[in-house]
Amino acid sequence: MSVHPILTVSHLKTQFFTPSGLVKAVDDVSFSLERGKTLGIVGESGSGKSLTALSILKLVPPPGKVVEGQVLYSPDNVEGDPDDLMRLPPKEMRKIRGREISMIFQEPMTALNPVFTIGNQISEAIHAHEKVSRREAKDRTLEILRSVTIPSPEQRFDDYPHQLSGGLRQRAMIAMALVTKPKLLIADEPTTALDVTIQAQVLELLLDLKERFHLSLIFISHDLGVIARIADLTAVMYAGKVIEYGLTSEVLSNPLHPYTAGLLRSLPRTGQASKEKYRLKSIPGSVPDLQNTPVGCAFQPRCLDQMGDRCGTIPIPISSPVSGRQVRCVKYESTRNS
Repeated sequence: MSVHPILTVSHLKTQFFTPSGLVKAVDDVSFSLERGKTLGIVGESGSGKSLTALSILKLVPPPGKVVEGQVLYSPDNVEGDPDDLMRLPPKEMRKIRGREISMIFQEPMTALNPVFTIGNQISEAIHAHEKVSRREAKDRTLEILRSVTIPSPEQRFDDYPHQLSGGLRQRAMIAMALVTKPKLLIADEPTTALDVTIQAQVLELLLDLKERFHLSLIFISHDLGVIARIADLTAVMYAGKVIEYGLTSEVLSNPLHPYTAGLLRSLPRTGQASKEKYRLKSIPGSVPDLQNTPVGCAFQPRCLDQMGDRCGTIPIPISSPVSGRQVRCVKYESTRNS
């Protein structure tokens, strides 16, 4: 029997055609996700994480456009060729988007419509994909509200987004994403706007729902601590490219790319002397302008481990210096993939 990952992204490129120039927002991104696993995508703001997710769902806003690549989706663990989402016509893509693959957005107050009740918006997600009665849609909405541990779901059904706290709004967004029983959930920084206590509760909820609903999950974050807690695999992105990829435990314990190492050094660590405990080591500089990315490594101007002119003057291919690991750095040129 032929077994496919639920999602395989290959050489994905998304560009914005602006009056001031071409922006390479997602530049040759590749990864795969096995069923029931969680892929963490991590990087600074502007690294291309969210646009990668929007590209997968064909939701890139104009003047952006996916110009190259495959996104192979195989919902069932059976023989047969997976669908290439990039080649599906809009009608077929709409059937998959929301029903098969759902997305949780970073800020629920922006994603939720302020003029409709929570119950109305979740029920509408059901009606968009299934022919069911209003009663059945309401019953299913109340059931999913209970599943995401929203208290008094009958009351909350008739509440508007502004009547809910930040944590409850995020739970309502999760409920809306799961009510159609998708197979793959993309969560775009779903805990960023929440305080630490509520963030921990939402993470625990997502982990519980993942097991209960047998979900595959792509979790986007700028926080390595969150990625360490939730992800099986990690893709580190910088300037539109995946620059390191592998098992989360291996990426975080033995980073191969200087950028990943820099992100780890910026985290507070326990056991340090009191004077050093809260002194974080930031990465100098900032993410480059994606209209003027260098031929070589985009991280080179900020890198503390440069290897001369080669870093900034030659294209850097993906290499596999260790089994199951991938890295985009000139230090590993001799181990590049064929």
